Amino acid sequence: WTILPAITLIFIAVPTLRLLYLLYELNNPLITIKSIGHQWYWSYEYSDFKNIEFDSYMIQETNNMNNFLLLDVDNRIIIPMNNNIRMLVTATDVIHSWTVPSIGVKVDA
Repeated sequence: WTILPAITLIFIAVPTLRLLYLLYELNNPLITIKSIGHQWYWSYEYSDFKNIEFDSYMIQETNNMNNFLLLDVDNRIIIPMNNNIRMLVTATDVIHSWTVPSIGVKVDA
């Protein structure tokens, strides 16, 4: 009596796993950016160009009212508008969360 439910679950699971895989597959991105989370900062690598690498640290205190408290960094990442990009997010030590709150993007690494 357990064979029929098992076969039913397999027929449901196989297309679902295929769709989940295709959801994160991106064809022909304009650029690929690798972001590496460290404790207290992020490293970025533009691998499509001449290996441009830089570190981005959070600005602790702001005297300028134009900055966001605890959300602003010293080196911002620059990405093109209205183009597909591939973001590879990883971490070196602990679990990190790469987030852009204004557009609702969050990736755990």
